[in-house]
Amino acid sequence: MVSKMEKLAKAKRPRRRFTDEFKAGAVALVLDQHRTIAEVARDLDLTRSALDKWVEHACADRSNGKTGLTTAEREELTALRRENRQLKMERDLLKKWAAFFAKETT
Repeated sequence: MVSKMEKLAKAKRPRRRFTDEFKAGAVALVLDQHRTIAEVARDLDLTRSALDKWVEHACADRSNGKTGLTTAEREELTALRRENRQLKMERDLLKKWAAFFAKETT
């Protein structure tokens, strides 16, 4: 007997990757040719949420950040978050070392 989880796991589509050109073409259909997101997603066999996110990002880029983060700003934010995470780990490590050496000297 097959469980519900096994059925769901089998039905789940593998994660796909799309080129920037493909994304730009899909977005152009929505923004330039005034087709609906649902229609384009159905025609290109995409999830509506993925295409919606691509359109949202494209609108932010086209408006120079007035409607959201531009691609450059998102990349910078990602890099800053990564750097912040690294600095926090280093700080915590230094705290542990300071406590260790303080204990050794007393």
